[in-house]
Amino acid sequence: MSEFTLQSTAKLNAGNQLPLLGFGVWDSPSHLTTKSCLAALKAGYRHIDTAQYYANEGEVGQAVRDSGLKRSEVFITSKIISPASSDDETYDSILGSVTKIDGKDGYLDLMLIHNSACGPENVKKLWTAMEKLHNEGVSNFGVGHINAMKSYASVWPPAVNQLELHPWLQQREAVAFSQKNGIIVEAYCPLVRNQKKDDPELKGIAEKHGKSTAQVLLRYCLQKDWVPLPKSDNADRIGQNADLYDFELSGEDMKALDGKDTDGSGALVMAVSNE
Repeated sequence: MSEFTLQSTAKLNAGNQLPLLGFGVWDSPSHLTTKSCLAALKAGYRHIDTAQYYANEGEVGQAVRDSGLKRSEVFITSKIISPASSDDETYDSILGSVTKIDGKDGYLDLMLIHNSACGPENVKKLWTAMEKLHNEGVSNFGVGHINAMKSYASVWPPAVNQLELHPWLQQREAVAFSQKNGIIVEAYCPLVRNQKKDDPELKGIAEKHGKSTAQVLLRYCLQKDWVPLPKSDNADRIGQNADLYDFELSGEDMKALDGKDTDGSGALVMAVSNE
């Protein structure tokens, strides 16, 4: 029935394979992060998204070590939010993430600039340092932000653009530009932090398919060619959020959810500027 499986991946422009379902750890307390990541890995997730700002990179790495899986079996992304006082110190900060996650001789599958709001000069400093890793992307970047990087980037386009995405915030211009340029689009807040669970149309679609509203929202992401990054510290919900492959949303379902877009006012975190 479904063209997707839990093992489905997309090829990044650096050549590595990104699993199409990720597990997010934003706002996951450090004392729960390892346990939650272990539950995700047990459920079949092979992609974890963390950040320096989340202060749980080490716990993510510990979960992978405790899981019994090979490091190469789990795709790990982190993010850096601002440069240090020098280029060398910025690169050292990036290496610090690598060390926390995978040890001194380890590696990171992908590093993102966390937010374009750090400003164009800081974006340039971060990107220049990140290019040494050969696996870099961006988060919360609009069309203008990505285009501006062409003037100095040795590596362009970025591998990934991670955006807040769900039916109520579809960021169509940034998504279309990214996909046209071969940039994989990732969706954070795909579950709208459960704030739309009582939406009548969403509930109706979920009931029709015998699925939860969360499963419908994640399946919607997959069918939009977005890589969803659901977050939970509840083991049962973590498992349910990976159970997306025995149903498919119809064209009518997708049209109904597409019609929820609010042109930016539905943002929980941010809608990007495309200027």
